Amino acid sequence: MLLRIFAAMKFQIWLWVGLFTYALPLFAQETTPPQSSNPIIAKTSIKPAFKAGEWFKFRIHYGIFNASYATIELTEATWDGQPAFYAKGIGRTTGLARLFFKVDDYYSSYFTKEDNRPLHFIRNINEGGYKKHLTIDFDHEKKQATVIDLKKEIKGTYSTDADIQDLISFIYYLRKHLDVDAIKKDEFVVVNLFFDAENYAFKFKFLGRETIKTKFGKVKTLKFRPYVQSGRVFRSSESITLWVSSDDNKIPLRLQADLSVGSIVADLDAFKGLKNPFEIVVEK
Repeated sequence: MLLRIFAAMKFQIWLWVGLFTYALPLFAQETTPPQSSNPIIAKTSIKPAFKAGEWFKFRIHYGIFNASYATIELTEATWDGQPAFYAKGIGRTTGLARLFFKVDDYYSSYFTKEDNRPLHFIRNINEGGYKKHLTIDFDHEKKQATVIDLKKEIKGTYSTDADIQDLISFIYYLRKHLDVDAIKKDEFVVVNLFFDAENYAFKFKFLGRETIKTKFGKVKTLKFRPYVQSGRVFRSSESITLWVSSDDNKIPLRLQADLSVGSIVADLDAFKGLKNPFEIVVEK
């Protein structure tokens, strides 16, 4: 049963916590924003949430069983002659899970420093023998993306939606632009994403604020609900919950997915290089 669950999830989903992106085929596709949607761009200046040198490690587990680990790291770089950020996410199964279902996933993104626009994206995955190696180059003036499938040796150019993001850059886009002071409980946020050769409107709902226990202590968080397609893996379209620190870093702390049998949880396991102080609740 555990093996079937792991295989169905393809593990890449838990890199969504930074991660949070790799379940895009499972996310509900929306052509128009839902009611009570919030613009993602803040109306006022927001304190920077990240800097080069930031690094996160996440532990993905099913009950007491460790399924995999994922890391995401941010550095400075240049792309096509312009200064950029370079973020890379790596995920792999471990322990017993790796014996039955080997996963080695690599994702990376170059994106502009000022407005967080994706420039070049790489997806190189091996999930139980299923392999895919893609590169995507974005032309924001033409609103196009050039996708090269290095395995199949196929190249195509596709139209993109406005303010498009890739699976890695959108993490930093949210942290940079989301006005958490303005958003209200039960409102939705919608972000346009480009995945493989398609446009998706990724939406999530703000559930409010909550203090949770972590390995680092109690942390005040913002609680969100990404919406996914229900089916044989997820119980319903509201089966995933995300907790993000409510401090200036907006760190993804926990992702929980309720499955048809049990739940898989991704927890922040280690970090370094934060832009701002990590706020822990001190009990008196």
